Amino acid sequence: MEHSHQDGVSSAGSDPNNQSHALHEHDERNHSSIPSNRRVSSITAAERARRNVNAKLANPLAGVSHATLANMGATYAKKHQVGDDEDIRAFKLGACLAQDPTKYGSIAGLTEQELEVLRKEFTNRWSQPRLLYVVILLCSTCAAVQGMAFIGCWLTVPFNDIFGRRGTIFITCLFSAVACFWQGFVNTWWHMFIARFFLGFGIGPKSATVPIYAAETTPPGIRGALVMQWQMWTAFGIMLGYVADLMFFKVSDRPGVVGLNWRLMMASAMLPAVIVVCFVFMVPESPRWYMSKNRHYKAYESMTRLRYNKVQAARDVFYMHTLLEAEEEIKDKRKNIILELVTVPRNRRALIASEIVMFMQQFCGVNVIAYYSSQIFLDGGFSEISALSASLGFGVINWLFALPAVYTIDSFGRRNLLLTTFPLMSLFLFFTGFSFLIPEDTMHTPRIGCIALGIYLFGIVYSPGEGPVPFTYSAEAYPLYVRAYGMSLATATTWFFNFVLSITWPSLQAAFTPTGAFSWYAGWNIVGFVLVLLLLPETKGKTLEELDQVFSVPTHIHAAYGLRQVPYFFKRYLLRQHIEPERLYEREDVADEDAGYDHDTEKGM
Repeated sequence: MEHSHQDGVSSAGSDPNNQSHALHEHDERNHSSIPSNRRVSSITAAERARRNVNAKLANPLAGVSHATLANMGATYAKKHQVGDDEDIRAFKLGACLAQDPTKYGSIAGLTEQELEVLRKEFTNRWSQPRLLYVVILLCSTCAAVQGMAFIGCWLTVPFNDIFGRRGTIFITCLFSAVACFWQGFVNTWWHMFIARFFLGFGIGPKSATVPIYAAETTPPGIRGALVMQWQMWTAFGIMLGYVADLMFFKVSDRPGVVGLNWRLMMASAMLPAVIVVCFVFMVPESPRWYMSKNRHYKAYESMTRLRYNKVQAARDVFYMHTLLEAEEEIKDKRKNIILELVTVPRNRRALIASEIVMFMQQFCGVNVIAYYSSQIFLDGGFSEISALSASLGFGVINWLFALPAVYTIDSFGRRNLLLTTFPLMSLFLFFTGFSFLIPEDTMHTPRIGCIALGIYLFGIVYSPGEGPVPFTYSAEAYPLYVRAYGMSLATATTWFFNFVLSITWPSLQAAFTPTGAFSWYAGWNIVGFVLVLLLLPETKGKTLEELDQVFSVPTHIHAAYGLRQVPYFFKRYLLRQHIEPERLYEREDVADEDAGYDHDTEKGM
């Protein structure tokens, strides 16, 4: 059957419309594989359309012969006037590779050098062009300066649409540098508020754009590790803030200058932004942004700078183009794009998952510690300089323990990291809160030791989990045409609740006592665990376009799958029974008839 299918596709030959013909045959093959005794005659047209889309999103090129794929690649290159004969050759080979990058050995025409590069993608996933790491270094530097950003987030869409990813980063970092410098010269609280407010217009679009830019330039195998650099270097920036507190704490005023120490602290935050402004245009623009503007040659040109050879670049550009065409199937063109975040089921599921991780990044309680750690340690019985030093300790832990996530976020997975760390964060917040009940007058040293231990243990489990995952997850969850809108909402969510936490903690602590206040956020971590278990799909190791298929799984099907994982965990890891994990997504090397959510859907669920 496979052979006859390929013969049928090959007969499309040089037909310019052979891509849509091949995709149609792929749909028919997929759906005819479902046993007839399991078909339901009452399937609605909408449901049948959803299944057609799912089949395309799973892999639009599956089952197409190499001859047809090569012709499709050449047709794409000629249609969009992408380069010369060498580039057309690259697209012929790249289109064949796009069907299944792991089967590079079966592609005829590849040189030994090209085969070696393709082999290294799987044997040494960190073997990437130097320029790609320069992109991530600049993105990481962007993360080191922070401010009030809730309102500024909504400038992300117009800025990205007009200026692109690089242009938006340049403008926002320039704005941030000027605003940070401004803060060093304020004389009243409202003057400081205005400076911080304008800083938000730089921070907001930057915090939404940088993770998107990083996600759109990195290959799937290491995307999570590289995109998470945003959060890791945000933690580094917070640590530098603690360093600046200690460094400038004892700086005395000069004649005519009041508060020189804190002015130096505030103005020094401009340095990372200045570095980015100087170097951002040395790296290429996002290929996906170029493609959204129908500038295919520029997309290919950017991709060739981010990959070792033209065949790799052609493969990624062609597959991106093919999946973006399939993505159009789920785009309701009759509605406003912003409304499609809710009205299109695939977008809505990405929205729910993204909002969960962004909300929980704040309500896990981390920024209560980040903003009020010195006061918390003072309340626990520390001296002023010891409280600042203890806060620095938290900052160092917060940064250093994000380093393991560089590996685990793409191997262990985003969802698994959260499911592991949420219960532990809850436990350590309870431990910290109840440590305040230790009598200060008779057990001073154990009291401050337990408080510090609880906070440090919390930082250790937060840093590889809820620290890096939210921005990485949100940057990759949305399809391209609503990605900037979704990321704007995600960053606005985290900054809004960041503001809520910062202004409510003192009154919460006064009303609940430190024990009750820490227990409040410990309880929220339990809520976060349940939400992730039921509503958060795993996204590791897939292209940004393949994630469309992941988010096409109905919410109630995924929630049921999450509940089934609880007994599976106990049987496999506690009772040590040999049980195969359930495969939920079609791209997990499972035949179409084994895709659990299609079974349930056909039963009317």
